[in-house]
Amino acid sequence: MSDDPGRNLGERLALSTIINYNLPTVGVGFMFFMVSLYLMKVSTDVLLIAPAAMGLIFGISRIWDAVTDPLAGYFSDRTTLGFGRRRPWILFSFPFVIGTFYMMWNPPETLSHEALILWMAVAVVLFYTSMTAFVVPHTSLGAELSTNYHERTRIFGVRHMIWNSGSLLSLVAMYILIVGEEPRKIVLYITIIAGLVTAALIIWMVTSIRERAEYQGRGETNPFTAFGDVWRNRYARLLLIVFFIESIGGATIGILTPYIGEYIVGRPEKTVIYILLYLIPSVASVPLWVPLSRKIGKKAMWIFSMLVTGFGFGGMFFLEEGSDVMISILAVICGLGAGSGAVVAPSIQADIIDYDEYQSGKRKEGTYYASWNFVFKSATGVTLMLTGLVLSLSGFTPNQEQSETTKLALLSLYALLPLTCYLIGALIFSRFNLDEEAYGKIRASLDRGEFEQKET
Repeated sequence: MSDDPGRNLGERLALSTIINYNLPTVGVGFMFFMVSLYLMKVSTDVLLIAPAAMGLIFGISRIWDAVTDPLAGYFSDRTTLGFGRRRPWILFSFPFVIGTFYMMWNPPETLSHEALILWMAVAVVLFYTSMTAFVVPHTSLGAELSTNYHERTRIFGVRHMIWNSGSLLSLVAMYILIVGEEPRKIVLYITIIAGLVTAALIIWMVTSIRERAEYQGRGETNPFTAFGDVWRNRYARLLLIVFFIESIGGATIGILTPYIGEYIVGRPEKTVIYILLYLIPSVASVPLWVPLSRKIGKKAMWIFSMLVTGFGFGGMFFLEEGSDVMISILAVICGLGAGSGAVVAPSIQADIIDYDEYQSGKRKEGTYYASWNFVFKSATGVTLMLTGLVLSLSGFTPNQEQSETTKLALLSLYALLPLTCYLIGALIFSRFNLDEEAYGKIRASLDRGEFEQKET
């Protein structure tokens, strides 16, 4: 049985279609969150790899990932197999995602220290490369399911909920690892189960969701023209700048939370609780943000998200030992802000892609999402390298009380950097003017088969 988006582009999608499309993100979100949040901490405190070395590994992997994103986007747009142009990539990528996830968490115990660093470097780089081959086509497919202005918010709102359901499950796995007596055996079982479940969900998705036949073969043939169109698109160009600034500030948040819980607040056993207090409001508030975005508009919703998230993390600068209540309250505030932004941002991206079709007559979802991911991952890679370097230079020593200099470095990276970047991002995004009325005119022209070959 197959779920087809349907010919009436303004039609409300069946909930089963949206859920089936998003199901694989349970497993992928689990893996991504485990790596983003806990691998650095395990590498520095358990494997005893220097933070500067791990920061370099993460940084290089994200920068390399940013290079592969445009390739995945372009080739995904140009794929013309009978199976579709997105699903073949999704199906091809998942064995590599699963295999490299296993590799990262199960390094051989017999490796020398130098060989261990090399093993982790190869595993991390290959993991993010494999994730690119999955995420870019999968997100592009989501933008293609509907061209309804508000239905897209619903699609990506459900995506946010399901993706973060995987994140919540990863916290359970982290807790089991933290309190377990045989972590290597536990992580072996976790990686095997996660791999099998993710494989099953991806296979279900690719067999239950169809792609729009009218979009096949409509990608740009010239890659330089394709990515040039992204930069020439004034709305996309604005978002590239906003994403870059946001990503610089947000990259340190996930990776440093375990450090903040242990070395600043002094409650490492409660780190999972702090993250839950962030994730649960982010997921649970989605049913609020979807209708609210209809009322106040996507632009206002995203600006609200950036301001709330920025000030929430800015307040973290005042954390100190025993600040359980403060970090808990701020985590909830940040989760609410992040949830609203995660719902509307990809929906806005999909609208911008339709504006490109109005200008060029092409469908380049892969190129566009790859371009945004390129900016996100480049900024993230640079920030992660900087984070590892700053921690090493500040005198960070694993499993010991940190100096005041190190604590100041941690708090500055965790609080002041996100605050500054989110405020700048909100200010720049205030210039965005592709609202529902403007989009409606573009959509009407596209439905009539009318295109404009240049910006007006």
